[in-house]
Amino acid sequence: MKTIVICSGGLDSVSLAHVVANDGNLSRLVSFDYGQRHRKELDYAAACAVRLGVPHHIIDMRQIGAALSGSALTDDIDVPDGHYAEETMKITVVPNRNAIMLTIAYGIAAANSDDAVATAVHGGDHFIYPDCRPAFTESFDRMQRAALDGYADVTLSTPFVHLSKADIVTEGARVGTPFAETWSCYKGGEKQCGRCGTCVERREAFHLAGVEDPTEYEDPDFWQAAIAAHEGN
Repeated sequence: MKTIVICSGGLDSVSLAHVVANDGNLSRLVSFDYGQRHRKELDYAAACAVRLGVPHHIIDMRQIGAALSGSALTDDIDVPDGHYAEETMKITVVPNRNAIMLTIAYGIAAANSDDAVATAVHGGDHFIYPDCRPAFTESFDRMQRAALDGYADVTLSTPFVHLSKADIVTEGARVGTPFAETWSCYKGGEKQCGRCGTCVERREAFHLAGVEDPTEYEDPDFWQAAIAAHEGN
């Protein structure tokens, strides 16, 4: 099954790309520049495509992203520190982002006779991001089947949708994902900060999975305090 993977350059999507490649199904990667705070993650996505030997499409969505205002990922708003599941992390929502990206990815898949679009949404995303929940992905798949009816048969693959971040680390390790060659941090510094929600979640996932975290963090020990504060709420 020829599968296009939406790849941000983060741990989840790069692991998914390696899982799909390991199964012999990876056809291409697609990434999106929507005017996010930094482009470092796109560099890691490009490196992933080179490593796996597949085409890489980077879609320029900066004008669209500029209209999706109010998010710490697209506006001049501070990214909060703390646990990923805190209410404060909702400021990182980019409205309808996944729906827009998936629609484009389906078009690319149909144009290239690919059979599936794979996205790395996972269980840890459900609290914050409505367009990562099973209710959304299942409905979206039905909608796209109707949109392409009679032209192409493309399915949506969400193998991580019921998994935790730790499960993804386990799966990524199984297929040899080079975790050091992934970027999660929302802040885009020289090193991953270790303090923002996605860094805390990343660090915790390696700990829970029992896999060594090769990531260099500016603050490698903050995650424990963040988790303790969250559990104490």
